[in-house]
Amino acid sequence: MHAIFLDRDGVICENRPDHVKSWAEFHFLPGVKDSLVVLSQLGLPIIVVTNQAVINRGIISAAVVEEIHQRMVAEITAHGGRIDRVIYCPHLPDEQCLCRKPEPGMLLQVAQEMNLDLTHSYLVGDAASDILAGQRAGCQTFLVLTGRGREQLALLPDKMEDCFMVAPDLMKVTQQIIKLEDNSRVVAGKELSGIA
Repeated sequence: MHAIFLDRDGVICENRPDHVKSWAEFHFLPGVKDSLVVLSQLGLPIIVVTNQAVINRGIISAAVVEEIHQRMVAEITAHGGRIDRVIYCPHLPDEQCLCRKPEPGMLLQVAQEMNLDLTHSYLVGDAASDILAGQRAGCQTFLVLTGRGREQLALLPDKMEDCFMVAPDLMKVTQQIIKLEDNSRVVAGKELSGIA
């Protein structure tokens, strides 16, 4: 089993310079709910992985972050989509944890707990740290140009340009994932028929 990993701010909701501090400040990006409806139909686990240093900065509590996530999941579910799990890192950059992206700790943790194959999984983010975390975990990575995507693209090393796909938004990534999944099923079907 493989999965679809999504960053939150800049992929699912608007990325605020002063952080999303309440549900009132959480605003879905255009087309995201529809994208999640389509992604849900693939039957793959959909997992949000997000850095939330606002907790250890003392800006908001873990309880508030979890409430935001519960309401986000509920609204997506009401629209016909699905989020199977949300995992977040509360640490500050200088805490040098293994879970804060660009470290792959959150992905590795979920993969172990859910028995996921990361090499066939997808990670979608709007920041260099997302792309690096996904690649360190072995995922196929997508940088969306929503959120911080455009400015972050310039921060990624030139040699990495061929290592990830760039898309304007989550809907375009969704279309790419559907093509990749269709292709892999065709290949798997050919391999099975060859065995038979």
